[in-house]
Amino acid sequence: MIIRKSARDIDGLREAGRVVAEAHARMRDAAGVGTTMRELDEITREVIREHDATSAFLGYQPHFAPTPFPGVICASVNDVVVHGFPDDRPLEDGDLVSIDVGIIVDGWVGDAAVSFIVGEARPQDTALVEHAWEALDAGIAAAQPGNRLGDIGHAIETVATRHGYGIPQGWGGHGVGREMHEDPSVPNTGQPGRGMKLKPGLVIAIEPMFMAGGRTDYRLDDDGWTVRTSDGSRSAHTEHTIAITADGPVVLTRL
Repeated sequence: MIIRKSARDIDGLREAGRVVAEAHARMRDAAGVGTTMRELDEITREVIREHDATSAFLGYQPHFAPTPFPGVICASVNDVVVHGFPDDRPLEDGDLVSIDVGIIVDGWVGDAAVSFIVGEARPQDTALVEHAWEALDAGIAAAQPGNRLGDIGHAIETVATRHGYGIPQGWGGHGVGREMHEDPSVPNTGQPGRGMKLKPGLVIAIEPMFMAGGRTDYRLDDDGWTVRTSDGSRSAHTEHTIAITADGPVVLTRL
């Protein structure tokens, strides 16, 4: 069921989004060679405590997962596309890091992901991250009232195709509100002019996931959560929660 949000609802979602953005900013400042993802997870736990919020990820167990998720961040490094566990492995020079955060404030969810490189970056990794952000911007720009979901997917897919990246089949964005995953699904591929019409009050997460090797298949670790590129190539993941308004899309997960 599609739940359209009022202006007051969107204000609540914006506050949750600001807390998510704060967590990302503090983790990005702390991240470097030698930092562990568990340390970054603890930074977000502290942000959650400071705002009397709760994690949307910790203990979450969707139908495909054999165990509840163990962290407050999804910590994905190098060939991990999404859903990596925060662990004690120190980050190494040149690692490509993707962090997804979901936080609940007063019952409203904020959800966003960033990708960045620690230490000295390889040119191809820099390009991959830049193009993932480019695709997110393109998807947001396509999220105009009166457009359709296919326009968002097409905008993202066009950037991937232009640069030779793969998009993992079956993974994409989603509605956001009182629940972290609401209708509709927001695919990272699509045909312009097709799919559900975008109307004011719709709040969605747009989240491109690019795999450098150009393939669309992936593999799942034995933990049932960690999604990796099938060929070992690197991946980048970006995401913002946005509201469709009469004046156009508004990003809710920025400071």
